[in-house]
Amino acid sequence: MNNEFAGNQRGFTLIEIMVVMVILGLLVAIVAPNIMGRSEQAKVTVAKTQMSNIANSLDLYRLDNSHYPSTQQGLEALVAKPSGSPEPKNWNPDGYMKNVPEDPWGNPYQYISPGVEGPYDLLSYGADGQEGGDGNNADISVWDVQD
Repeated sequence: MNNEFAGNQRGFTLIEIMVVMVILGLLVAIVAPNIMGRSEQAKVTVAKTQMSNIANSLDLYRLDNSHYPSTQQGLEALVAKPSGSPEPKNWNPDGYMKNVPEDPWGNPYQYISPGVEGPYDLLSYGADGQEGGDGNNADISVWDVQD
């Protein structure tokens, strides 16, 4: 093998490596805050989508049974036939959902029937999991999603 180019090879100098590191650091400093802010927006979007899916399942439940599940029966009435009152006389044996998801922050959705804003209230308490709040901690209502 011919090594005529072996003498012309040279590595990167320390200054060249440092310049590249500074450029990469600046890129991360500019891009990272934009990505971080988007992850919270994405969680809000996921919560709204999940709530719409749950609302559709609740509507199917009502079509079959002429009423929504009670607060005591809860959203689990969409997965397994509930007991108690009001009795679901035409409950679909396949259920209405495979499972009830948690909100994107790992908290259960709040379901109240009858509701204050409509026939039921379906809420996520946002990032802090507490009622009230603003920004990422703001409550999300199914009725805000469907408007």
